[in-house]
Amino acid sequence: MRAIRLHTFGGPENLRYEDLPDPVPGPGQVRIAVRAAGVHLVDTALQAGTSDKLPFPVPELPITPGREVAGVVDGLGEGVAEEWLGRRVVTHLGLVNAGYAELAVRETEALFALPDGLSYEAAIAMVGTGRMALGVLHVAALEPDDVALVTAAAGGIGTLLVQASRNAGVSVVGAAGGPRKVARVRSCGADVAVDYTRPGWADEVRAALGGREVSVVFDGVGGDAGRAALELLGCGGRFVMYGWSSGTPTEFTAKDLQANLLTAAYALGPRIARVPGGLRGLQEQALAEAARCTLVPAVTTFPLRDAGAAHAALLNRETVGKVVLIP
Repeated sequence: MRAIRLHTFGGPENLRYEDLPDPVPGPGQVRIAVRAAGVHLVDTALQAGTSDKLPFPVPELPITPGREVAGVVDGLGEGVAEEWLGRRVVTHLGLVNAGYAELAVRETEALFALPDGLSYEAAIAMVGTGRMALGVLHVAALEPDDVALVTAAAGGIGTLLVQASRNAGVSVVGAAGGPRKVARVRSCGADVAVDYTRPGWADEVRAALGGREVSVVFDGVGGDAGRAALELLGCGGRFVMYGWSSGTPTEFTAKDLQANLLTAAYALGPRIARVPGGLRGLQEQALAEAARCTLVPAVTTFPLRDAGAAHAALLNRETVGKVVLIP
């Protein structure tokens, strides 16, 4: 099979398209002919060998990156029922488990059969990014009279947060970087869409809301943009963090929270696992929402051989939504 291999930590150019032996499914496993593989910011940190941005120890090289795959079961390990053969599936492989490849193996209990009509690309977006978005929403506990501000609103999670907030009857402000992304946010249903790279964007939000105050912030950017979003919150507002694509988390102190009676929470990590139904429940819900088209993920695709270009585009914030490799 063909796969992406990383032999040396460094830039995206270190991701090489190579021949590898076909994997063989073990007991309780299936082999998947991959039709789509997900790309994550964690993969870019892994490629660089940046230990402080990885949720696990830096692994020994060489490795094949990749956390999510969707495709067709084409091989069965010992003890696996024949009914799995030929089934369209999607799965989250874990932190580092060789998803950038034409073939992958996974235990049957980690598989999800794809609903009819759901594309491989959409399934990839929902099994990882979708579950995170739903976990973030669970922490926020939206009410119909809320006004939600989503930073990184054109990103994989942000796009889904905009749609889900609108579905809940909430007024939504989407902040994204650059005109193309702002247009995407507007097309997802945001009531107000602004470019957070422009000076004075927070004042644009205040003017557009006409006296209403932001009551919930979903912050995936951090840094200066996250701080500006925090300062837009009205009394009693909630600040829900799910990342910092700027490279630094939003800075605030207990005094900042006390001054306006705010609450703050980081929504990912172990907190998601404690949601009723756990991670699998969130994944099932995310896939079902996509199958019903109540949540439509944004996806940017690249050929598998161009994984380096996909990483570069993600790092340079040139992509919209979830980045997916197509073997």
